[in-house]
Amino acid sequence: MVKIGTVAELDRFLEWFDQFGHIGEKVLPDREVQELGTEHPLNQILYGPPGTGKTFNLARIAVEICDGKAPEDRTELMTRYRELVSQKRIDFVTFHQSYSYEEFVQGLRPHAGDEGESNNSGGFSLKPEDGIFKRIADRAKTAGATLGKIDTPKLTNQRIFKMSLGQANDPADAYLFEECMENGYILLGYGGDVDWSQVKPKSFSDIKEYWREKFNPEVSGNDPNIVCINHLFLTMKVGDFVVVSKGNMAFRAIGVVAGDYEYVAREEDGFHHRRKVDWIWVHDEGLPVEEIYDTRFTQYTLVEMKREKLNQAAFERLVTPHRVLEQENKDNFVLIMDEINRANISKVFGELITLIEDDKRLGTLNALTANLPYSKIPFGVPKNLYLLGTMNTADRSIALLDTALRRRFNFREFMPNPALLSNNIDGVDLQGVLTTLNARLEYMLGRDYQIGHAYFMDCKTLDEVSDVMRGKVLPLLQEYFYDDWSKIFAVLGEEGDGGTFMRRSKLKSPFGNEDAAQDRYEMIVDGSVPPEKFQKLFDLISNEMSPEVQDVVVSAAE
Repeated sequence: MVKIGTVAELDRFLEWFDQFGHIGEKVLPDREVQELGTEHPLNQILYGPPGTGKTFNLARIAVEICDGKAPEDRTELMTRYRELVSQKRIDFVTFHQSYSYEEFVQGLRPHAGDEGESNNSGGFSLKPEDGIFKRIADRAKTAGATLGKIDTPKLTNQRIFKMSLGQANDPADAYLFEECMENGYILLGYGGDVDWSQVKPKSFSDIKEYWREKFNPEVSGNDPNIVCINHLFLTMKVGDFVVVSKGNMAFRAIGVVAGDYEYVAREEDGFHHRRKVDWIWVHDEGLPVEEIYDTRFTQYTLVEMKREKLNQAAFERLVTPHRVLEQENKDNFVLIMDEINRANISKVFGELITLIEDDKRLGTLNALTANLPYSKIPFGVPKNLYLLGTMNTADRSIALLDTALRRRFNFREFMPNPALLSNNIDGVDLQGVLTTLNARLEYMLGRDYQIGHAYFMDCKTLDEVSDVMRGKVLPLLQEYFYDDWSKIFAVLGEEGDGGTFMRRSKLKSPFGNEDAAQDRYEMIVDGSVPPEKFQKLFDLISNEMSPEVQDVVVSAAE
């Protein structure tokens, strides 16, 4: 893989590519493409004219990065791609002119106050909220948090419980989480100093009645002493899952219940009630709750989570036991940034433009972190996060492409490949047509302003080709030439007043004196192109230019 740095290096790469590269959708031979796997560069941009297969290839490359290889069948490929998206190993974002650092990395957003919070902002406060880049980076960092010590049961009908182990932001409670992780259990402080295994309640009502008799005759069914003990003693079964929360908006551990209820007196803190748990995913920093759940956690210490709100694919990825912390080949993650050149790169990436370099990633010799401006927490980019972008070279915003971005990304060119098209659609050689069109465009505008083969890939009949020419190619030519119709005529091979695919009609001067007025024309695109006229169009495109057309082409190139 050639690494592109400066613009001069990019030019040298393009010269090499013209001589040795295979121009088109399949840049490398099939065998090499299928075996690339994690040898893809960490930062990669696919670039080229519109319609050359850049977006089409994003799915294949992303799957290769995640799995080491990609299915050759398109249907199987897209099925696997969607699975990886649902597992949150692939994320997709389209850049645009107003895209910002706050959306991409982190920004302040209004939040309603949680229970117990006090604020003077009418119930709202500004809090740091992570953008798509930080979310997937944190996700990638926690890929090695799975301990892999047990054979995790497949998620089927098990219940899943949210469990709080102390206040996440209270240093006095920190020992609870650490103790439970180290010793393999969960602890509950609600339920009093009662050994419920001796009481042997058989229902929620039994627990409530016992609590009324022993402690509080007026207690309601919503009392946490009753609700939490009901879950810990009665509802929870061996094999169920426990998710340890970190406040209402994050979680930091997942485990499988491995034993029945136990009572162990703890006079120092009152956490008498426990159950054994095999921890299978633990990470102190945690992940946002939306990674696995559609809503924030409730205030109850122990509560059953609703299965219909669970992202099962993402949950299963976290608890799959073969992903072990000590393994070097952690899960790979991919962030796809479509139209990367359309945003202000300096504004979007900010200080991260340095952190994404290969040798500045976390775990490398020159690893760097930066304090995020809103949350003030240190942040680094993990080695298993791949950044994949696309760039349309015909887009004029490419001139604004940040030089720092050029230095930090590998560039992979995708050019039109007429060989992928049919050479006989109702007698028309579509390969030859596209080759001739692009030869004229390259001569007049340069190699970045061509027409991609992807526009014609699905064409099976001449009528379908006509629709593409009229609905996609012609508008593209108007954009290329700023509505200079004489040049569009030249590219299409139209002569005189046209009449093959387009025609022109001389406009009458509204000021009289026709002889002195400059000739002006109305350009008309025929709504319907009969096959015989369409064939003539392709004959004109494929044949040598007439002197009239040649003069326009040479003038445009100059």
